[in-house]
Amino acid sequence: MSGAVVVVGGGHAAGELAVSLRQEGYTGRILIVGAESHLPYQRPPLSKAFLSGKVAQEGLAIRPAVSYEKAAIDLSLSTKIVRIDRAGSFAVSANGEEIPYDRLVLATGGRARQLTVPGWNGRGVFSLRTIDDVLRIRREFKPGRRLVIIGAGYVGLEVAAVAIQCGLHVTVLEAAERVLARVVAPQLSAFYEQVHRRAGVEIRTGTEVVSIDAETVGTLGLLNLRCSDGTALGADLVLVGIGLVPNTELAEAAGLDVDNGIVVDEFARSSDPKILAIGDCANHFNEFAGRRMRLESVQNAIELARTAAATLCGKVRPYRVIPWFWSDQYHLKLQMAGLSHGYQEMVLRGTFESESFICFYLQGGRVIAADAVNRPADFMHTKRLIAEGGTSLSAHALADESCSLKIATGLLPA
Repeated sequence: MSGAVVVVGGGHAAGELAVSLRQEGYTGRILIVGAESHLPYQRPPLSKAFLSGKVAQEGLAIRPAVSYEKAAIDLSLSTKIVRIDRAGSFAVSANGEEIPYDRLVLATGGRARQLTVPGWNGRGVFSLRTIDDVLRIRREFKPGRRLVIIGAGYVGLEVAAVAIQCGLHVTVLEAAERVLARVVAPQLSAFYEQVHRRAGVEIRTGTEVVSIDAETVGTLGLLNLRCSDGTALGADLVLVGIGLVPNTELAEAAGLDVDNGIVVDEFARSSDPKILAIGDCANHFNEFAGRRMRLESVQNAIELARTAAATLCGKVRPYRVIPWFWSDQYHLKLQMAGLSHGYQEMVLRGTFESESFICFYLQGGRVIAADAVNRPADFMHTKRLIAEGGTSLSAHALADESCSLKIATGLLPA
């Protein structure tokens, strides 16, 4: 357990891997090479508490600098790796420095997906992926300004919730026929649409932007968005939140297997046994789903990093974790466990009106996923239930709040 481990990328996965290596007993050199100037930090608060100003920038760091010093973890920040020489076992930085490695870990993450319409990169058009992105956006968050958000996924709706509470006029445009269409049932989409509309957010679904004109000034304001339905929309600033593109260019150029991410096995190893990949950029086999996938979540970054640390220390510890996610919007905490794709029945426990409920997604009588709003205890119990799997449950009992959830799911005798 010696030799140099070089980690390319300075995000959550990179920070977790480095510390986990020391916890596993790794004694060799560990170097994190990050393109950003910041210590590894948490990204989920960027579109929520950090954007709103409730969390200071220093509060985003996963660990303080002294933690890396004590663990003898070297950091090379503001350093971009541009090439991997697999034959020579070294990485090359943008300034030409050759960084030798015994094992290389790619934690390159991803970048915000951009529009492909005229004006997509003009003045006043933003994306949100980094601390610096948020700092630029926050400077434009002034009461009375008109913000148009393109994309009604987690990031888009989280930003909408912050912006409307900051006094901006907010319009959300979504190409699909409902918000959060890729991740939740139609009933939950309708619930979130209603919550946002009550807060004053205008939501237009089934609408795509075909061009952004940054030169027009007048009745339509600083920016003029032309939509697929023929309408025009004025804005002072635009946020594009249409997903993430994994950063796989280094891996592709080095000849590694890439397919919607860097292809890795259950031990986080790429097609080159000396190179591993973790986090948003890695495409792994998910035992729970029974197929390959690339997950964009803190949970995935942390757990895959821990798997990689074990692998680098010669331990057999395959990646077998139930996916889970969360989203904070207004006073609502949405917690999601499992993957609902292919569900046959949705069962609601609680009511949408009470804003405290849990949606169970069933397939063959088994709970394969759940979305909980303001129900943390039910969520933790259900996450355990999903992980255990295999139990056929009564939809009636799951929905009946007079029956304990533990009894309904068979963990306690009736």
